[in-house]
Amino acid sequence: MDWKTVTFDWNQARAFLVTAEEGTLSGAARALGLTQPTLGRQVAALEESLGITLFERVGKSLALTDTGRELLGHVRMMGDAAGRLSLTAFGQSQAIEGKVRITATDATSTYRLPSILKIIRDAAPGIEIEVISSNSLRDLRRREADIAIRHVRPDEPNLIAKLVRETSAHLYASSIYLDSFGRPDSVEDLTDAVFVGFEEPERMLPALAEIGLHLRRDQFRVTTDNGVAMYEMMRQGLGIGFMPKYDAVEILGLEPVLPELPPIPVPVWLTAHSEIHTSPRIRLVFDILAKALS
Repeated sequence: MDWKTVTFDWNQARAFLVTAEEGTLSGAARALGLTQPTLGRQVAALEESLGITLFERVGKSLALTDTGRELLGHVRMMGDAAGRLSLTAFGQSQAIEGKVRITATDATSTYRLPSILKIIRDAAPGIEIEVISSNSLRDLRRREADIAIRHVRPDEPNLIAKLVRETSAHLYASSIYLDSFGRPDSVEDLTDAVFVGFEEPERMLPALAEIGLHLRRDQFRVTTDNGVAMYEMMRQGLGIGFMPKYDAVEILGLEPVLPELPPIPVPVWLTAHSEIHTSPRIRLVFDILAKALS
């Protein structure tokens, strides 16, 4: 291919990248805020300009061709570079400075935010971040925080909410506990298991029953309203508990328990008040959080 003859359009490349990540044109169109026909034309235009086929239709979804898979890695690196360039240029040109208050759960504040704060500091050294670690919902309208990271969608008016990720919680336990109790093969094997509970276990029992896990209140021998404390209790072998897969495996080294059980959905919502449109520093932090958390 003579690359000198190719007219490269980043909008077309971005359409290809997001379509590959979403798996459907409709999903990619929603993610980019475009109509499906517009997105389809951008992908088709990129295929035509490069003289290759990027996708094959499989039912209602799209599957990458071998050529598409090879190109995807390069386009993804270009997207990351473009994002870093945009954030750096924005931070340098706007003289962005001042305090931004982020509220998040104690587990998110401990395990997720530190690496993201490094990105924010590099993009805008003049921004001062205050992290409000709390499992209670902060009232953004009263300026208790500027940005909130939560697992429920806010219903207050005049707030901007973005669903940045949909993850799920599964059963995990430490090797210490499983070596002592045994590794369950079925839900019946959990009859005498000990669990670590978050806040009030009674509130979770109906939801657990819906996925086929019928537990008793007396099985929750330890409970806490602190996510980090719950993680540490599980890590030290005090019982089985629910937590997101990334936290359990990547951070704590826990083992899955009955992975065939249906997971519990855990959405991640990023919320700010409408001032985000007029405050460059809040908008910048919001955008970095949205990209990093997704």
